[in-house]
Amino acid sequence: MSNFQFDLVVLGAGPGGYVSAIRATQLGMKVAIVEKDKLGGVCLNIGCIPSKALIKQAKTFRSIKSLEGMGLKIDQSEFDYTQVFKKSRKASDVLSRGVALLMKNNKIEVITGEGKIKDAHTVSVNGEQEITAKNILVATGSRPMNIPGFEANEDDIISSNGALMLEKLPESMLVLGGGVIGVEMAYIFSSFGVKIHMVEMLPHLLPNEDSEIAATLERLFKRNKIKISCETRALSCERVDGKLNVKLQAKDGKEEIVTVEKVLVSVGRRPNTESIGLENIDLKTDRGFIPVQDYYQTVVPSVYAIGDVVMTPLLAHVASKEGEIAVEHMAGHSRDAKVKLDEIPSAVYCEPQVASFGITEDKLIEAKRAYKKVAFPFRAIGKAVATEESDGMVKILVDENSKEILGAHLIGPEVTELLHEILLAKSANLRPEHIAQMIHAHPSLSEGVMEAMKAIEGEAIHGG
Repeated sequence: MSNFQFDLVVLGAGPGGYVSAIRATQLGMKVAIVEKDKLGGVCLNIGCIPSKALIKQAKTFRSIKSLEGMGLKIDQSEFDYTQVFKKSRKASDVLSRGVALLMKNNKIEVITGEGKIKDAHTVSVNGEQEITAKNILVATGSRPMNIPGFEANEDDIISSNGALMLEKLPESMLVLGGGVIGVEMAYIFSSFGVKIHMVEMLPHLLPNEDSEIAATLERLFKRNKIKISCETRALSCERVDGKLNVKLQAKDGKEEIVTVEKVLVSVGRRPNTESIGLENIDLKTDRGFIPVQDYYQTVVPSVYAIGDVVMTPLLAHVASKEGEIAVEHMAGHSRDAKVKLDEIPSAVYCEPQVASFGITEDKLIEAKRAYKKVAFPFRAIGKAVATEESDGMVKILVDENSKEILGAHLIGPEVTELLHEILLAKSANLRPEHIAQMIHAHPSLSEGVMEAMKAIEGEAIHGG
């Protein structure tokens, strides 16, 4: 008979923590979860979910031009962004209540407060209550990163948190950082008429994505009047007459002053590991991240760590999968030892959408690996043309000899959904011919995937 109150205590109720807790109960474990804020974590409350709600409203707002093309006259004088904001909060609130119901239905004890590890089997909450467990799972997530001189005050210099909580639109905004968050926020606010200037230190937006895909996105963003400055640094920020004067420096050393109403800092995220008691179990971090072994187990056998606190992609779906792997190991039901990094889907929900997995062409060239690529355009796909969403492509990279799928990089309509057909083929060790020979409905966007796979052997019907 165990002397512990629980089999598992989870620190953090985000998509890593709450999924882990549910999976643990399915495996017969008695579970408690400690959360100091709302259930669902950053993703559900001030991240993935509200941002997607805003993106949906942004796309609807942009459709006004299509309606005007039908001869309709749209009066925008009563437009109220506060109502857009409220829709995003409603989505988060509904889903947070849903997580609470899941906790109740799975008999998971939810403890509100700030959890801190006291020893290898004990967590204290708010310095008052102590909980003992056979295992502890750290899933405390991350927070926006600051940069010197541009510390977020959530007023005129804002983080992604502040951006999602805006109830009134600024006239202009400088977006520092061209990663996923910066790109999505730039799309949202530019859709509602905010003048956007994006600044990225690296050679292209979405630095982790394929450069050809990024170049396509940059072209389409510029077409929508988003100004983009890559290989550019923000040097300083000065407040003058209620505005922000930001000094930028290009790669060639040329400087310019940009005046905006707000600056959005979206340069990355920092793991929440400083105040959770890791020192009490002599668990050292690497740049704030917790080192883990197979099954996301730390050097302290009873303590596991997943999600944004470990050195894997900071994605909600990665955290969830890591959590499942960790608790399955605790329960003696091990399958995978870790998430397969080359099978992690990446999704960017601007318009056009961007989705990918696996290696980029740039990395293949750098590695001097023999490969073959196809880049099939959506403009050759009937449904994309019919729905007036023909910008973009399906880009597939395969090994030149074995035809193993090495990577897929898509930009265009609904590619965050289309990607998974290719990813399934990759994870099942299928070859392009298996998708190429499968009948796809016509007209459908997925025909773009089929045609790309056909094109690998020079068999594409509609060109490419």
